[in-house]
Amino acid sequence: MGRNNQGIRSSGWKTDLMIGFPDGLLLLLFTTQVLHTKSLTVQAFYTIHLLILGLGTLLIMLAVFRANRGDDDEGVMTEEEQQKLEHLDISQQTIAHISDEMQRDQQQWENTLKAENVQLQKFGLIHALRSTLVTGIFFLIGGLIAFFPYLAQENFNSASGVSLTLSLISLLVFAWFKSQLTGQRTFWLAFRYMLTGGLVILASYLIAIAI
Repeated sequence: MGRNNQGIRSSGWKTDLMIGFPDGLLLLLFTTQVLHTKSLTVQAFYTIHLLILGLGTLLIMLAVFRANRGDDDEGVMTEEEQQKLEHLDISQQTIAHISDEMQRDQQQWENTLKAENVQLQKFGLIHALRSTLVTGIFFLIGGLIAFFPYLAQENFNSASGVSLTLSLISLLVFAWFKSQLTGQRTFWLAFRYMLTGGLVILASYLIAIAI
């Protein structure tokens, strides 16, 4: 998908919220639950999580910008790709079959977009930069919800309970808000995010025991 072609791109702050907020919250919920019982100084704990939050924000902003920019893949095999396959001593019949499959997948994807009434937009640098920044802000907000209780008090066992409660409540509120935006059923969205949060907590608990 070239930059001047239409593609699926952020349609505004609501899309950026749905991308950035839960990722930031779940990431910091996971890392704080893993590390709060470890033998770390308060400053080391803060430093590690500020680095994680900063790096995570940069990575998701980069991913969002690249997604908004699009790439040069039109769903068909390029000459360069074909030459690489030929160098691997793959028969022309197999290469032709791979090319046909790529085109078939592209057609199926386009049909799906039409069926779901997905709006395609052209690339715009200002729009892409704004979407990148807003997504990063929402990622930070999500992460800070899970991390702030540890900044508010140095009793990390107590802060862990507050962080856990705030995070799960935030996921429920987010699920309700998302259901209002997308028309999906609130119960199933809430259930899905509670399940995701529960799995993150379980994974953090198991990893904390193992290390």
